[in-house]
Amino acid sequence: MKIVYWIGYIFFMSAGKAFFNRRVINDHKLVEEGGVLMCGNHESFLDPPLIGIVYPQNVTYLARSTLFTGFGKWLYTQWDAIPIDQDNPDMTGLKNIIKALKAGKKVVMFPEGERTLHGGLNPGLPGVGLIVSKAQATVQPMRIFGAYDALPRGSGKMKCNQIDVVVGDPIRFTQQEFKELRGKDGYQKIADRIMQAISELTIEG
Repeated sequence: MKIVYWIGYIFFMSAGKAFFNRRVINDHKLVEEGGVLMCGNHESFLDPPLIGIVYPQNVTYLARSTLFTGFGKWLYTQWDAIPIDQDNPDMTGLKNIIKALKAGKKVVMFPEGERTLHGGLNPGLPGVGLIVSKAQATVQPMRIFGAYDALPRGSGKMKCNQIDVVVGDPIRFTQQEFKELRGKDGYQKIADRIMQAISELTIEG
């Protein structure tokens, strides 16, 4: 683990506990070996670090390409982030994500594509299905509770309420499923299956 990543990890672990009493439920379900696409719901700006630190080792994040300038470029590189151009999407970002997964990395991704406006779940986008199919990656569904109440989209004021991260059973698609679930419709079915798994997670486990 890089020293800068380690500092960030310790900071967010400490802040998560101090301000949100952050808990991880079912951490015994975490996939330790090989590349894993960590798929979570997207409630708040707080989601990436609070979900990412579920793993004790280095994980890879996705970040807007506009953040990779000046000091930000150095910092996000140290945090092993992959730049994504949200305004003009191309295959570069997707290829880098697939490459990271094939290299055995844990990658944080939000299938909905953007933060919720209402606190509930939005449909997953087919892009996540494409990534899973091309990388033939294991999916680790996760659901964060409380982040929307702590810092909802459009709000500049943070509340110190309880935040929980629930880890679900890993999803491993078969080779036959990868052959059948191709094209936009197939990738959408993969995304739907992932979002269904996320929707079924509860704080009770």
